[in-house]
Amino acid sequence: MKFVRALFILTFGFQIGYSQNSQFNNFFKPADSLNLKRQNTIIISESILAAGTLAALNQLWYADYPRSKFHFINDNFEWLQMDKVGHIFSSYHLGRLGSEMLKWSGSSRKDQLIYGAGLGFAFLTAVEVLDGYSSQWGASSGDIMANATGTALYVSQELLWKEQRIIPKFSFHTTKFAELRPEVLGKSFSEQILKDYNGQTYWLSVNLHSFAKGSKIPKWLNIALGYSANGMITGNAQNTNFSGSNPARFRQFYLSVDIDLTKINTDSRFLKTVFSVLNTVKVPAPTLEFRRFNDIKHHFIYF
Repeated sequence: MKFVRALFILTFGFQIGYSQNSQFNNFFKPADSLNLKRQNTIIISESILAAGTLAALNQLWYADYPRSKFHFINDNFEWLQMDKVGHIFSSYHLGRLGSEMLKWSGSSRKDQLIYGAGLGFAFLTAVEVLDGYSSQWGASSGDIMANATGTALYVSQELLWKEQRIIPKFSFHTTKFAELRPEVLGKSFSEQILKDYNGQTYWLSVNLHSFAKGSKIPKWLNIALGYSANGMITGNAQNTNFSGSNPARFRQFYLSVDIDLTKINTDSRFLKTVFSVLNTVKVPAPTLEFRRFNDIKHHFIYF
C-alpha cells in the first residue's frame, strides 16, 4: 500500500534526520513547568490569528450582504446534518490544538482543558455571531450545540481516560454534484473540500489497544465508523431542478480500519508534532459502505 510505504519512509527519514539534533528536538518537547515565554507567545499568536481571521471573514464574506438585527435560524434539517458533523470535527480539533499548545508551554492541566480546549468553541461561536448579524444567514443554535459537542468530546476523554481514544477524522473525494451548482458546492478542488458535502466523510476513529490494555493488538490500529450523505444540491429536501432530474438524497455509513499516527513510536518530537497534525485525516483503506441493511457495498480503497 503506497500510503504505508510512504509513511514508513517518512518515519525512518525523520528519525535519522532529527533524533541526533537534540536542540531541535527539545524545542518541540513540552515544558516540564510553566514557560511564560512560550505561554505568552501562544496567547498573543492565537489572539492575533483569531482576530485577523474574524476581521477577514467580516470583510470578505459578510460585507457584500446587508446587515440585520441579531437573529437565529433553524437549519438543523439542512444538508442531512453534514454541516453539523463538520462543526463537531472542527471544534474538537481546534480545541485539541489549543490544549496541546498550552501543554507545550507547561501550563497546568486545568488551563489546558479550560482555555486550550475551549478555543474551538469560542472561535466557532464568534463566527455564529457574525452569521447572526447578516440578513443572508443567521446564528444557528444547532451549530452552537455541535461546537459544544466537539469540545465536550475532547474534554470528557481527557477527564475520563487522560488520553484520546476516539478521534474525529475527515476524508474527501470529488463528486458530480459540484458541476451542477459550482457557485454553492465549489468551483475548484480546494473550494469543494469545504463546500461539497456530498464528497465529505466524517469518521470516529476508535483506538482498539486503548480499550484492551495489555493485549497484542497494535497500539496504532483503529476501527473507524464513518458518516456521509449524497444527492444534495441544495440544503433542504426540495432540490431545485438543476440537471433535468432531482437526485435522491440518502445517508451512508461506513466501517473501515485506520491508523492512529500519534501511537507510532518515535523519539523525534518534531515527527510527533507532524503526526498529531496529520491525525485529523482518515487513512485510505478497505471499507464497507452501508446504505440499508440489504444494501452493502465494498470499497477496496475508500477516501
